[in-house]
Amino acid sequence: MRGDRVTDRPAFVLLEDGAWFPGTTTRPIDPAFGEVVFTTNLTGYQETFTDPSYLGQIVVMTAPMIGNYGVNVEDMESGHPQVTGVVVREMSRHPSNWRASRSLDDWLAEAGIPVLEGIDTRRLTRHLRERGAMRGVLAEGRQPGRELTAQLLASPSMEGLDLASRAGTRERTTEGDGPLVVAFDYGMKRTITRMLVQAGCRVTVVPAATSAPEVRALNPDGLFLSNGPGDPAAVEYALETLRDLAGGGLPTFGICLGHQLIGLAFGGSTAKLPYGHRGGNHPVRDVRTGQVLITTQNHGFAVVGDADGVPGAPGLEVSHLNLNDGTIEGVRHRELPLFAVQYHPEAAPGPHDAFPHFKEFMASLRQERAPLPQPLDRQHLSS
Repeated sequence: MRGDRVTDRPAFVLLEDGAWFPGTTTRPIDPAFGEVVFTTNLTGYQETFTDPSYLGQIVVMTAPMIGNYGVNVEDMESGHPQVTGVVVREMSRHPSNWRASRSLDDWLAEAGIPVLEGIDTRRLTRHLRERGAMRGVLAEGRQPGRELTAQLLASPSMEGLDLASRAGTRERTTEGDGPLVVAFDYGMKRTITRMLVQAGCRVTVVPAATSAPEVRALNPDGLFLSNGPGDPAAVEYALETLRDLAGGGLPTFGICLGHQLIGLAFGGSTAKLPYGHRGGNHPVRDVRTGQVLITTQNHGFAVVGDADGVPGAPGLEVSHLNLNDGTIEGVRHRELPLFAVQYHPEAAPGPHDAFPHFKEFMASLRQERAPLPQPLDRQHLSS
């Protein structure tokens, strides 16, 4: 058992509803506060922990053993781990894989990410499914006290929190060759940039708060809206810019948070899901063809609506639906060259069913180029 090691320290996960789950930690940790969520991925833990969409979250791994194949430099989705903490049943400290450069535990320790082991992750996951994702804290000790509970209840909630401005780049970068795509970075995974470049794009990544005139000055052929953490309704500064650019006819593709921002920009609304969608096995149906895609997902908010449409956004039609709970997984505009999906077509980790979305975006860029986009006529919102 993991607790037999003399270096193990008693620790626990405390949730805001008062439930707590005992475990151990192999090194001293300070209390780590964040939203506690779970992911059903069996592999891809390195990509998960470096995904900026997990900023501010404590991630519970439902697979019983994590770390079997170590970590490497190629599978990073950002420059460092983004999670607030990691909860596992068992951590493997002896990885076996020809690509491994070090163990997962050593890598997380160097980054200062607390890890709790020996947790009954099945029980914790069932609790989150029944009660919903909520604030939590990882801390040392045999049981929580009143002071820690008070600190937890005073910690920030994910609702109303703009994390996109923190997760994204602060500098403009460009790579690739081909039609120019300006990519708004709200917490963009590296694999997305690689996929756009491999599809034949020249990608200029810009900060989340870049203005529409600054984008127009680059004379782009297309617009990309990335994934990212936090509450989409809190990213208000992006909405007018998106209406200005995408609404003016610039071919646009959005993923995850980018999908939610499209919904908001064109008149819809978003809502927090009970426990979100996180993992690599989520079934999605293409409304147009009936095809079912198995997708990678990582989000706690969704565009409000159903198969009949997005209330408040008549210009948008629903293109994809989640087969587990019926939530909207994709939209496209009825007139403009614009589409977005809630799931991650780049996967990393996960299945490749949705790879063709990148080719679909490239096809929209090759259409006869429209004049440079102008501010969106408000009548477009109701068309």
